[in-house]
Amino acid sequence: MLTVASTASLRVYVSEWENGRRSISARYAKILRALLGITDDELYGRAAEALAVPVVADGYDELISRIDAARSVSLTMVTTFMDQTELFRTMDRQMGAASLVDPMTGHLAKLEDALTFAVLPETRRPVALALAGAATLAAWQALDVGAVERAWRHYELGKRAAQEADEPMYLAHATAEQAYVLCDAGRASVAVQLIRDAQRVGGKAMSPRLMAWLYAAEAEICARAGLPDDCRRALENAVRHLPPGEEARDADMLSIFLNEGHLSRWRGNALALIGDDEAVTSLYDALDSADPTFIRASAGLRCDLAQAHMARGEYDQAHEHLRQARLLASRTGSVRHRRRIEQLTQQL
Repeated sequence: MLTVASTASLRVYVSEWENGRRSISARYAKILRALLGITDDELYGRAAEALAVPVVADGYDELISRIDAARSVSLTMVTTFMDQTELFRTMDRQMGAASLVDPMTGHLAKLEDALTFAVLPETRRPVALALAGAATLAAWQALDVGAVERAWRHYELGKRAAQEADEPMYLAHATAEQAYVLCDAGRASVAVQLIRDAQRVGGKAMSPRLMAWLYAAEAEICARAGLPDDCRRALENAVRHLPPGEEARDADMLSIFLNEGHLSRWRGNALALIGDDEAVTSLYDALDSADPTFIRASAGLRCDLAQAHMARGEYDQAHEHLRQARLLASRTGSVRHRRRIEQLTQQL
């Protein structure tokens, strides 16, 4: 049996081996382990070395860095984000959405990052508001280029951001536009329910212009759902709520453009969908007063005129408006309008 002294001698022997003064064969090391009842780490002193290595908690430095960066997002920076969204909105209106997919993706990623790592409500709410507006614009652009699932996800993001910001108007707007995804997917009856829910969500917090916009959207979706009486009632409500004057921009909701000229186009669109003869008059009134910078909207207006003329059996005029609509849709790259143009062409 090994004594304490002999065990100490063996440890000294191992230590000398570690210092390179002697070599121990693998077989001898196995004997030592058996005699001493220890592991390789204990034999060679590696356990002590392992204990000496400090434990590092990975990721905390980076997390704190990102939280500190988000905390430093000032109101000036939020204004810059919103200005960038406004630039994308103008470009989309005049040039179409096709060329904005990558820039908008990067823009949303920056806003989401800022919101994810913002901690306190006074920092989170302004960023969430900026994200709500940007996500809703990105969703409409995705819908226009035919990326319907991406559009749906962006609308969900916009709704969550609006709730975080405690902004019922932004929530109502995102919800209402999301109804168009359902409508385009052939679920018009569900879309009617959603657009009406958007009005309920907005409640008394909504501006008159946004309320008129929601009723006009309801009229169009009711028309597509085959509800002519509901369509006409919604149009009457839109006219009643629309503020007078030429101003189209809603100061409280920068994504909303609606005046009498815009509403005439919308009214003509809805009436054309239900086959009402009054559609042609409203649509030509809208064509005369149309803002030339609304290129994509002009393509939609031409489609509406084609549909209204087809309902009256005036096929030559319908052909001409579809030709104009096709040119405008090509300029903006609108998949959504091109799809509608092809559907109308097949009906001629």
